[in-house]
This record gives sequence, C-alpha cells and structure tokens, in this order.
Amino acid sequence: MEYNFNEIEKKWRKYWQENNTYVAKIDSEKPKYYGLSMFPYPSGAGLHVGHPLGYIASDIYARYKRLKGFNVLHPMGYDSFGLPAEQYAIQTGQHPAVTTEENLKRYRSQLDKIGFSFDWSREVRTSDPQYYKWTQWIFKQLFAAYYCNDASKAMPIENLVSVFEKEGNTSVNAVTAYETEFSAEEWNAFDAKQKDAVLMDYRLTYLADSWVNWCPALGTVLANDEIVNGVSERGGHPVEQKLMRQWSMRITAYAERLLKGLDKLDWSDAVKDIQRNWIGKSVGASVNFAVADHDEEIQVFTTRPDTIYGVSFMVLAPEHELVTQITTDEYKDEVNAYQQKAGLKSERDRMADTKTISGQFTGAYAVHPLSGEKIQIWIGDYVLASYGTGAVMAVPCGDQRDYDFAKHFEIPIKNIFADVSIEEEAYTEKKGKIANSDFLNGLEVAEAIQKAIEVLEDKKIGKAKTNYRLRDAVFSRQRYWGEPFPVYYDNGVAKTIEDQFLPIELPEVDKYLPTPDGKPPLGNADNWFWDTEKNELVGRERAEEEHVHPMELNTMPGWAGSSWYFLRYMDPHNEKAFVAKEKVDYWSNVDLYIGGAEHATGHLLYSRFWSMFLNDMGHIPFEEPFKKMINQGMILGRSSFVYRDKASGKFISFGKRKEYKVARLHVDINIVDNDKLDIEAFKASREEYANAEFILEDDGTYICGNEVEKMSKSKFNVQNPDDLVEKYGADTLRMYEMFLGPIEQAKPWDIKGINGVNNFLRKLWRLFHDQDGNVNLSDDKADAKALKSVHKTIKKAQEDMDRYVFNTSVSAMMICVNELTEQKCNNKTVLQDLVVLLAPYAPHIAEELWSILGNEGSVNDATYPVCNEDYLVEDAFEYPVSFNGKMRFKVELPNNLSKEDIEKEVLAMEKSQKYLEGKAPKKVIVVPGRIVNIVV
Repeated sequence: MEYNFNEIEKKWRKYWQENNTYVAKIDSEKPKYYGLSMFPYPSGAGLHVGHPLGYIASDIYARYKRLKGFNVLHPMGYDSFGLPAEQYAIQTGQHPAVTTEENLKRYRSQLDKIGFSFDWSREVRTSDPQYYKWTQWIFKQLFAAYYCNDASKAMPIENLVSVFEKEGNTSVNAVTAYETEFSAEEWNAFDAKQKDAVLMDYRLTYLADSWVNWCPALGTVLANDEIVNGVSERGGHPVEQKLMRQWSMRITAYAERLLKGLDKLDWSDAVKDIQRNWIGKSVGASVNFAVADHDEEIQVFTTRPDTIYGVSFMVLAPEHELVTQITTDEYKDEVNAYQQKAGLKSERDRMADTKTISGQFTGAYAVHPLSGEKIQIWIGDYVLASYGTGAVMAVPCGDQRDYDFAKHFEIPIKNIFADVSIEEEAYTEKKGKIANSDFLNGLEVAEAIQKAIEVLEDKKIGKAKTNYRLRDAVFSRQRYWGEPFPVYYDNGVAKTIEDQFLPIELPEVDKYLPTPDGKPPLGNADNWFWDTEKNELVGRERAEEEHVHPMELNTMPGWAGSSWYFLRYMDPHNEKAFVAKEKVDYWSNVDLYIGGAEHATGHLLYSRFWSMFLNDMGHIPFEEPFKKMINQGMILGRSSFVYRDKASGKFISFGKRKEYKVARLHVDINIVDNDKLDIEAFKASREEYANAEFILEDDGTYICGNEVEKMSKSKFNVQNPDDLVEKYGADTLRMYEMFLGPIEQAKPWDIKGINGVNNFLRKLWRLFHDQDGNVNLSDDKADAKALKSVHKTIKKAQEDMDRYVFNTSVSAMMICVNELTEQKCNNKTVLQDLVVLLAPYAPHIAEELWSILGNEGSVNDATYPVCNEDYLVEDAFEYPVSFNGKMRFKVELPNNLSKEDIEKEVLAMEKSQKYLEGKAPKKVIVVPGRIVNIVV
C-alpha cells in the first residue's frame, strides 16, 4: 500500500471531528495549558502560505503538551469587524455581514485542511452580537470606573461620587483631566449636566475633544498604526489632523503598571522595548509661563528644569487651544495659513520628520517665570497638541532641534553653559556646568535639576512631574461595521443602557457612507433612538418624544473585540457573564501566545490594559494576559519578473535584458517553473498579452528574473496553501513551513524544498511496509543501533520543544528515518516512539501509523517518549593512533578497556609494528576515549 496522503488526511480529519478529539473541558487531574494564536482577520483573499506559520507552530506545541499529559485549550476564532468589509460594502452595496460570512467559510475550509487541533466548539467572532454584547459590557465597566492613585487601581465611580458629596474633590488623588477644586457644598449644588461633565473627566472611558487622524476619503478616524507614510494603510488615502468629539480610553492611568509589568513577561526584548518606548516615561517638572497682556498661562513639561534660564523662545503646537486667543492681528493670516498646512500632516509624519524646520511667530510673548523677561511665542508642527501639554520651552543651547529652529529664524540664543560657544561650528550638546543662571550657577546637572524643582515649587510656578509619551487611546470610529456603543444621549448627557438590554445590535442602513451632513454611517439608520420607557430601539419618527433619545453614532474600533477575546474562549456560550469565575480561575492567562510583532503598540498594549482593569475590578484573577509570547517571522515570497522593452513592447528574456531599455514587471509565479516562463500561459493571463512578442535565450526559453520580497497579491508571488495540500499533503506543508528556519526569523519561500519533506514522509511510510506494500512490523527485541537512533532523536526533540525550536527537530527526525532505513528497522517499539515524536508535526500520517502499529483510538492519547540515556552510551571508540605526534591510522576499540589493555591492543597490531620498525617504544601515551600516541 502506497502513502496516499489525500485519503489519510480526509480520514483523520473526519475522525477528529466525529470524536470531538480537540474539545477542551476542565480537568482538575491534569495541569492546564492554554496555547493561542493571534486572532486573524478573515480577508477576501484567503490564506497564503505565510499566514499559517504561527498557527502551525502553536499547533505543534499544543499537541506536544497534550502528549506530555496537559489538559490543553487551543481555540480559534475571527476578528471579523473591520474596514475592508465595509469598503467592499460601499463599492458593491453588499452588507458587510454577507462578505464576512463568505470570508469566514473560506478561512475555515483552509484551516481545516491543514489539520489544526483547534477546539472549534469555542469559536468566537467579534461581529457576533452574542460576543459584542460583552464588549459593550466591558465598555460600561470602564465608563463606571475611575483610577485611584492612592490605591493604584481602578475603582467604581460611585465611590468617587460618595467622596464628592461629603468632601468635594480637594483630597481626591485620581487620574483626571479635571483641574478645578470644589467643595462638597459646591458639588451638591451642581445640576446633573455639571456633575456629568466633572465625572467625564475622571471616567476610564470618556468623551472629549481630541486631535485625531482623520481620513476624509474613508470617512473615519485612523489609529497611528493604520497610517503608513502619511496615508491610510487601507487604500493609500491622505490623512489630516482634526479636532473631534470622541470616546477615549484613559490608558495613561495604567502607564506605570504597563511599564513595570513588562519585566515579568517572557516576551522578546524587541517587543518589550517597543512598548517601553511607546509608553515613554520621562521624569522632570511642569513649569507655568504667563502670557504677556493676557490672563492665560502656558504649561510646559521639561526633563531639564535646570536649563530654565536658557529658554530663548516658546513653541506651541499649531492646534494648541491658546493660539487663536494670543495671536496678534499682525500675524493672524500667517498663523492661519500655517495651521492649515500643518493640519494636512498626520501625527506620525510630524514625529518622523526631524529635518524640516518650519514655524510661525504669533506676535505674542510669554513672561519668563523667574527672570520676568519677555519671550517670543511661536507655533511649529514638530510640537504635538496630543503629547504632553502641546507646548515646549525652547533651550537652543541645550537641544539640537531648538538650536536649529533658532538659527533658522534668527532668534537670539541665551547661553547658560560655562566656556561653551554658541557659534554654529562649535555647537555641541555636551555641556559643562550651569552658568548665567542665578541660583543654579556652578551646579552639576543632577543637583541643578533638584534645586530648580525646589525653587519652582516654592514659588508655586511649577512642580515635579512624571510624564509619559503614551496618550489616551481614541475609541471612536466613524464606521458602520463595528461594535455599537451601548450609549444614548439625554439632553446631551451620555448615558449607558442597562445590562439586561444588551446587546445593542447594529441596525440596518441603506448606505455605508457618512450622512450628507457628515455624521457617521449610523446616522443613516432609521431605528437608532432609545426609548427609556420601553427600553428598546425605536424609529426616527419618535425622536421628538420626551423619553426617546438619540443613540451614539460612532462604533468601537477594531481593537475593542480583540482586547479580550482570549477570555471568551474559556466560556464562549455563557449568556450570563463574559466568563464564569471557575473557568477563568482554571484556565487563567495564556501560557503561549504566537503572533506578529507589528501589534506591539496596538493590540498587545490594549489587551494588557483591559486585563489590568478587569483584574482591578475583581473580574479576572490575573493582570497580564499572555505569559510567554513568540513573534513569528514573515515568510517572504520569491517574485518572478518579465522585462518589457520600452521602445518595441517586446518581452526580453533575463539574459538579453541589458541590451535593451526595459521596464521590469511582476509575473504570476504559477506560470513560472524554475525561472522558465510558460509563454502560452503568460499570453492567456491577460488580454493585453495575447499577442505578446518575445526575445528568448539562445536555447529558445524565456528566463524570468527573481527577487525575494514580501508575499503579496500585488506582486503575484502568493502561494496558496490549498494547492500545496492538494499536491503534497497537509503534513508535508506543516513540516516544510517549520523546516524553513527558526520560527522568529523571516525566511524566503521556495517551492523546490518541499519535495524533500514529502520524500521523507514517504520513506517513513516504507519503514512500516514491505516491498509489496504490506504491513511488515516486528515484535522482536529492538536492535541497539535502532534504539540509539530513536532515543537520540527523542532527546533532541525534547530539548528543542523546551526552547520552542521546531526546525531542527524536523531535521533530527529526517536523520533518524535515514538511519532506521539503513538498519532495515521495522521494530514496533522503535517505530512507535518515532510516530509519537512526529505526531505534533504531521498529525495525519502519525494517526495512520499509530493505527497500523495496532493501537486503538488516537495518537493524541499517547504519552510523549522519554529518552533513555543508556541507549546513547557508545560501546566503542575510534582511536586516532599517532607515532611521534603524527597520526598514522585509526582503530576502533571497546570502551570498557583499561589504559593498559588499550596500549597492549595497539602495540600488538600489524600496523603498529610497521611504524615501530622493530624498536621498543620509549613512551606510550593513552587518553581513554581520546587518543593513543607512541613515542619511538
């Protein structure tokens, strides 16, 4: 019987499904293991061979843990809300739910063919109302909480209200944007709207005017990680800065905990460093500068308050709220023009552009808080309104960018460092002791910083402060295909809908674009008003009734559902809670998470934030969602190119291309074999190529160029895994993806190597069968060589698994099969251990061979083999025999011989007599297990 992978793989996939092989249940008799792959978004393009890489590694390790006796939770689901489905709906009029469902079916079909051990009974979809019901519930918990600095945790907002009623806010130490003090009497005298406005500045999710990345073409706000090179990642549309009323998450309250928590995580240093830099902790002081001839003050944050006497000018972000108030009539037009120009740049572009110097004087002056001197106030797009206070005190003698700005606009520079010239040629950021700075003169930096803070606080013009680069996360999107907010507005006051009426499901709309007056797509919905008497959604025609209120028109961003999905997998069908206590207590946090490093500042940070919050509120027993994380590298495509002569339009073969002026064009890799172009297939691929003419190589072939680059449909270098599964089998694909190299590294895809893996599986199959294809297995005692081969492999595979290394285990199993083939080994004991080793990598063939070996049930129920070191002990050693230090021959001798026996055996050999030439040796040096050296 030949190895028929198609029949075998279909058979065992059916068996797993019918027997619920991978369904996980709580089992207190076993240790738990929770393995997770990062949530996929099901695109219309389906999977290419790069996508399953992390899933395969995760699956191998989950299967391994089962064999090691763990109770394994290994789920899968879909991040099924998102902009692509909505854009398709705009183009075609097809509801995003329809498109999404089609994409999900295709993804499921592709994933099933690869043989993953996912517990599909736990599948979740973020676009399922029964899932986003609990996303809405978590939003409500955040809305009903504030962050108490004294307790270093989130607490119910009712606690805060209770304090306000009794004491006001003077003793409250909380994370807030509210800066005015009030007494209990004042609080109790506030009306409902005033109280709501105060509480909104304390809530962990809140409404505020925020500067956002607005994409007019897409009609929505974009997160920084959705923008590439100043345009939207999706569609490449321009992005501008816009002030909008938005829901935000007060993630900044958790900045310090997010920073410290990284030390406990078994994540790559690269990802942890990305998060540390994103959080961006800075210790320094806030300083208040009065604006001349105005009642306003400008607050700045600086890490170097000791340089305060070096402040030569101030720079505000172009969108800073004070700009319009303080700009003089003389400069109003120039300032307006600069603001408009700056507004067309995204935040990311402004942060990245460190070379362009641009700015505009406002005509206004600040008053130095210590010297009383007047200082020019400028605006410049290198200052961001959303970072810090949106203002900087510029110290050109201590900062390169400030220096370049001052030189460019010819602003006088104050020098506060002794013996350092401010001439451009001599300028350096390495400075000496403070000078020209009154009470700071002569002090070293650390001492000067501390002294400056003391004086600022004493004079009540500043205070010590810790600042973070991390900003609160905008939580609104002007889209249709996302989670609706469980929020309605009563006379402008945001109120949440009670839990028993959740989920608030997406309404039907006729159009997925914003309304004519610029409202989000939900503004097109007819039934999008909340009746507080009947507690239901009602139509627009009842909007004027007193108890009917408009719903929130924005939807939640994509990261809402993906921030907590790992929790829902533990209890996906619970209608009464987002996860039951006994289940979250048992499964706890994820033991191994595999996914892309590109989510370091988005999904991973937000998941940590939500987990910390849910822990604070007593809903889950841990702070960190993912104990260990591995970032899989990218599988790169091998692109093929044709070369078109710019003059004649003919296609020039690779070897002739330098004789012409050519344009290089991507060509579909499916019509290229070993760099040879299938010319007829090329002509048939596009109508414009039907009559193409070619200049070929001398042997009559057309040779394509090639290059390794990102796998992408636009580069025609995408390899569909379905085709490979059909041609070689899923087990071959799984093992080959692991064989390509370390999981963390990027590696090129090359179809040539897959044959070798397929041949390995065929060779393995033949160990179990005779030449006629009949099963041929022996129950005899295993040969020592065979035991050594398999136990050497067991040891290597175990060591690799403990290090999360998968590629070298594949190599070790290949070597083992080669050795067993040479030994003509068909011993059941040896082959059974090998099958169990193979099972995590190639589960289908392992199941079939497990059955052939006479076992009942599934190989998943087997026990991972343990290496017996006794089988690895060498019986003999091949000694190099030297005469006067020069090696002459080698001889194999048993390992149990003494030094004297080794000497005797060697000297008695005919070869030794030849080199001794009848002489007695002067000295014989024997090092057991190493060498024999005879001195004549």
